[in-house]
Amino acid sequence: MTKKIHVPTLLGLFLLARVLLYLALPLDELHGYGDFVTFFSVAQIPGWPYLNYWVEFPPLFPFLSETLFRISGGQQHVYTYLLIFVLLLADAGNLYFFQRLAGHFWKDEELSFRVLFYLIILIALPYGWWYFDSLAVFFLLAGLTYAVENRPARAGVLWGIGALVKFFPLIGLAALWRGRDFRRLIRAAIFSIGILGIGLFAFWLISPQYTRASLISQSSKGSWETVWALIDGNRSTGNFGDLVQRLDPALASRPVGDPARISPWMTLPIFVGLGLFFLFRSKPSLHRPLAATGLAMCLFFLWSAGWSVQWVAYLIPIFLLGLEKRNAALLSATFALINVLEWPVLLSRGLFSLLPVTVLTRTLLLILAAVLFVGQLNTERPIEDMDL
Repeated sequence: MTKKIHVPTLLGLFLLARVLLYLALPLDELHGYGDFVTFFSVAQIPGWPYLNYWVEFPPLFPFLSETLFRISGGQQHVYTYLLIFVLLLADAGNLYFFQRLAGHFWKDEELSFRVLFYLIILIALPYGWWYFDSLAVFFLLAGLTYAVENRPARAGVLWGIGALVKFFPLIGLAALWRGRDFRRLIRAAIFSIGILGIGLFAFWLISPQYTRASLISQSSKGSWETVWALIDGNRSTGNFGDLVQRLDPALASRPVGDPARISPWMTLPIFVGLGLFFLFRSKPSLHRPLAATGLAMCLFFLWSAGWSVQWVAYLIPIFLLGLEKRNAALLSATFALINVLEWPVLLSRGLFSLLPVTVLTRTLLLILAAVLFVGQLNTERPIEDMDL
């Protein structure tokens, strides 16, 4: 008999664990080593993001943050609890879509193991409420779910909205790769890129200076916490400087750190070529959507000039969904540990001299994960009545 997961119980356990944790921690401990204080400080700047000052993120979260700041009446503790509640709902949604997505690929003990592992990660890993990436992960997983359920237009809409939080959900488009049949991929891409383009173009029309400054700010700060940063000689995190800089659009393009010795634009064709090479060689398989997404994500992070520890939130669900149980568990646990070791354990104590250890370990893990996903793409498995 096939065992099914009782979703209300699962979500109830998650919400209970998180709420008990929030109630037990004082405000400063809730902030922890995350960016809540920075989010609040940015929201205090007069006006609205993209319109009156620049920010380093796509517009959706900065507008949400500013709205919560105004609802809270400028009280930091009220703002904190409002934002934590929004992120709590996002992670509950992540758990829901994770188990729904996992149910298409795994059964019985395999399914239960993966869902419970993800439940523990969501409860234990503080990046879920130190940062706002849970929102982008929600749109990534929701879009993947609808992509697997053969609803590419709906998936594209969700990825497009998610890209207005952070650009990472667009990587989910790889899930729609079907060899030489690009119809579903093109349909989803039109919706996702169209929504992203319309959103950014609207801000550009209203406030071109601050919109341009917001879009180029990330690329201006150089490399951080990656192999490329080690090559460039940058031993720092990806944080920006004083908040007053955000009032001057010209400062968004001011270089931070040492310049790149190897331009990302030079390496981009190599990583894109690798991805396309393995995708074109992939075999029809039940697991191809997840393997393709996992490979695209690993290659993207290997190419990226920067890395932020909370980005592990995008990788772990894909590991748990797309890899064999032992590999999924080992990679997920190791990735979580190495990132927590980097921040907050080492860097919060000023131990930047040890940064190469965590960076090189994470890079090797990303390469290993990419190899495992390539193996999944080259393994032909029955599709079992599913139109993937």
